[in-house]
Amino acid sequence: MTDFPGKGKVAVLKTSPETVLEDIDRLMKLAGVEQALPKDVTTGIKINISWQTWYPACSSTPWQLEGVIRSLQGQGYNDLLGIHNDTVVVDTSVGETNNKHRFVTDKYNVPCLYLYEEKFEWERYVPKTRPFLVLDKVYPDGVYIPKALLGKNIIHLPTVKTHVFTTITGAMKNAFGGLLHRNRHWTHSVIHETLVDLLMIQQEIHPGLFAVMDGTFAGDGPGPRAMHWHEKNILLASSDQVAIDAVSAKLQGFDPMKIPFLRIAHELGLGVADPREIDIVGYDINQEQPWNFVQTDTFASKGQKLIYHGPLKPLEKPLLQSPIVPWSYFASNFYHNVYWYPFVGRKRVESALQNRWGKLFASYGDGQVVMPGMEPKTVMQAAVGIGLAAALLGGAAWMLSRKDK
Repeated sequence: MTDFPGKGKVAVLKTSPETVLEDIDRLMKLAGVEQALPKDVTTGIKINISWQTWYPACSSTPWQLEGVIRSLQGQGYNDLLGIHNDTVVVDTSVGETNNKHRFVTDKYNVPCLYLYEEKFEWERYVPKTRPFLVLDKVYPDGVYIPKALLGKNIIHLPTVKTHVFTTITGAMKNAFGGLLHRNRHWTHSVIHETLVDLLMIQQEIHPGLFAVMDGTFAGDGPGPRAMHWHEKNILLASSDQVAIDAVSAKLQGFDPMKIPFLRIAHELGLGVADPREIDIVGYDINQEQPWNFVQTDTFASKGQKLIYHGPLKPLEKPLLQSPIVPWSYFASNFYHNVYWYPFVGRKRVESALQNRWGKLFASYGDGQVVMPGMEPKTVMQAAVGIGLAAALLGGAAWMLSRKDK
């Protein structure tokens, strides 16, 4: 059983664009940030960028980042560090500008680490308290984590949203984009156990853990990107990564104990996922009307699930862990950046910008919001990828049909 200050406690507040910075400060104090995070070490702020394009509820909000920085500095945390990583489908160097994060970190003189840069050393990690559930099997040559994160406090900045692979995504999933390098997509077939392994690592290497979750905009459907956005005006904070995700799941309408990564973490004592055992302070979430969020799939995620859990499982390694793997990146980029955003998402963004939170977003930085169209380079790259994907999947289907005969 792992014990830590604030275990099983989650602070929740309703908020507004006019009061959000002050509300985040009050929220963090309600959740016991000073008890959770020692002040004599560097505190890293793990910023979430799920898309280099701004989309409501998709990535950390600028007011979430600003509120956390202001609150920490006001409480005497003077050694702060923004932390970014990238993915095979998201360009962080573009995303931190389009999502207004760079404006905030520059404003408060908070330097940032970019873990995808070659200068950072990745160190092999062997667990101290219990064996890995799956990571040592996914990476038989060793599990490597960023040496730069050892000994630092970490504050995660997730949003309230659904996810195509994990039902909901939040504080625990946010570590996925920090502790693992670009080959982290290899874990998708065992993603729930992976998130538990990552939480075990965090509890061993970080003096303190905390999370501040933004639900001003919340997203349902095929998260983390192609979602329907909803104005929910809610904020959550906790030092218990399991409990904050469980409360987010409950708000969205899911049973936390039926979400595998939450149930496993709860059973291992890494946090509290059973809503009956969570102490919620601040806003009584029973006052909320049911959100009734639904987790659905995109065309791209349906294809991935055929590989991870369906009839294409025997071909997982050649399709996703070999030199031909770029086909999957191109397929995702084509779907999200060439088709979905220009033809579906852009209209939703335009609508969100008429919302009071959308107007607050636009007010940050230069007052502009980047809403890209179809970029010729992306179209060409993705088209090649889609052609390759079609050929590979066609060949895979033929091989499976021959195998069945």
